[in-house]
Amino acid sequence: MTHDAAAATDAHANLHAGFRWQVPANFNIAQACCARWAQQTPQATAIHYEHEDGRAGRFTFADLQHNANRLANALRGLGVGCGDRVAVLMPQRFETAVAHMAIYSIGAVATPLTVLFGPEALEYRLNHSDCVVAIADEAGIENLLAVRALGPALRHVIAVGDAQGRGDADWSELLLRASPEFTALQTRADDPAVLIYTSGTTGPPKGALLAHRALIGNLSGFVCSQNWFPDRANAFWSPADWAWAGGLLDALLPTLYFGRAIVAYQGRFTPERAFELMQRHGVTHSFLFPTALKAMLKAVPHPRSRYKLKLRAIMSAGEAVGDTVFAYCREQLGVSVNEMFGQTEINYIVGNCATFLDDQGRRHPGWPARPGSMGRAYPGHRIAVLDEAGRECARGVAGDVAAHRRDVHGAPDPVFFLGYWKNNEATRAKYSGDPKDSWCRTGDMAVMDLDGYLWYQGRADDMFKAAGYRIGPSEVENCLVKHPAVANAAVVPKPDAERGALVKAYVVLAPGHVASDALIDELQRHVRGKLAPYEYPKEIEFIDVLPMTTTGKVQRRILRLQEQARAQAR
Repeated sequence: MTHDAAAATDAHANLHAGFRWQVPANFNIAQACCARWAQQTPQATAIHYEHEDGRAGRFTFADLQHNANRLANALRGLGVGCGDRVAVLMPQRFETAVAHMAIYSIGAVATPLTVLFGPEALEYRLNHSDCVVAIADEAGIENLLAVRALGPALRHVIAVGDAQGRGDADWSELLLRASPEFTALQTRADDPAVLIYTSGTTGPPKGALLAHRALIGNLSGFVCSQNWFPDRANAFWSPADWAWAGGLLDALLPTLYFGRAIVAYQGRFTPERAFELMQRHGVTHSFLFPTALKAMLKAVPHPRSRYKLKLRAIMSAGEAVGDTVFAYCREQLGVSVNEMFGQTEINYIVGNCATFLDDQGRRHPGWPARPGSMGRAYPGHRIAVLDEAGRECARGVAGDVAAHRRDVHGAPDPVFFLGYWKNNEATRAKYSGDPKDSWCRTGDMAVMDLDGYLWYQGRADDMFKAAGYRIGPSEVENCLVKHPAVANAAVVPKPDAERGALVKAYVVLAPGHVASDALIDELQRHVRGKLAPYEYPKEIEFIDVLPMTTTGKVQRRILRLQEQARAQAR
């Protein structure tokens, strides 16, 4: 490609130069995502709902607003005030979206909780957040009721769906009695809207408090990673749980913000079901975890021969995508996957954006994705790689990915969280200096190349040294997954008296493959032939399933602690 041709497909610098944040003093997520569309396009589809048992439904923006108004009045009747926390313990379903719109409308704070939480995890978050009301369906009501007596702040439990009759009030009856007329509270952009608890990979989970403006801060990344959404958008779908930032801020809220339809699927993820959903609803845009894409690659290697797909964009985040998955998306799905990086605290800050032509032949410039790279800073975000002293690392040197509170023009970046709930010390520790005008560290290690692309190395606490060499697990894992026998892999240090640590890989086999010493030798030779000699796994252990967080990230910490415990036992 000539220099001029390359420049024509790379508008990154121009996009940053021309981008300015537009953050009004008053802003409310419910008004932006629901109320305005209920007025402008009331019969447009907001949510396509499907349950794995076959139940289905279509809900318009008018439906969403009507139900949100009734719930807002009901919550007010239960004594929920401005700033009070309301737990939402439900999977992807229409009522989940209604609950969020109602909570934001009254100026309360939504505390989304995944139905995968056990009683102890629920008890901690409910008590720590001092939630006054919890809304739960059949998927979460049992664990909620088991710990309810341990939460003194929790005054009311609203039961939804098949859980009705088991709480203090039933959703259907509450909404039936409430008025459909409600005037939303005028909130400031800086007012708190969402309290999301992090995965808790180091220490107890921390509650990240997000303002209404955080949604605005997500939009530049969302638009870019979805290849200029909402152009030709038909429907959005992601298996990401709406209880997490990935599902809420990267899928549900931005899709509704642009007045487009989102698919809510209540059921277990399988590759075949994912393709069926995308075909049935004409899904054009999606967010799929690398673990989901790896499963789809192994189960359905040639999807376009079986399904009629309309995909125009896929964003992926949570783990490094790797060039194997990148090639699958490009060659088999017809889409160059846009990798994205962010955190609950500062979401959607780095990624990719493809250049393409819209229906009118207009060219939307982006920047070319480089397989294996996390991408570059999205417009509006100033990104650097820092060393331990807080200085910017030289290009090509690994460091901690950080975002500055101010963009390249010196304006405040609205994506930043307000702070950790009841933990000012942790909030201060997140920054290298003044929290209002400094770098915010992510704890994720990466290398930035000369063109500003970031190359993921792993969590800071996932990096380790073996025989004096610094090992980033992501590169070794990606290499292993390229082998047809490997469905997924996790690399951790195994304590060793002579070398400090050995590189060890936990491997999940693809269907049709059997563990053997011969396969171990084959996998070791496979990695040794592609990476540096010191990076290949000296030991491989086959495992049925890797420990994962509920957000789809591999919990290497669990495997690392397991290796430490084994070493102590030896």
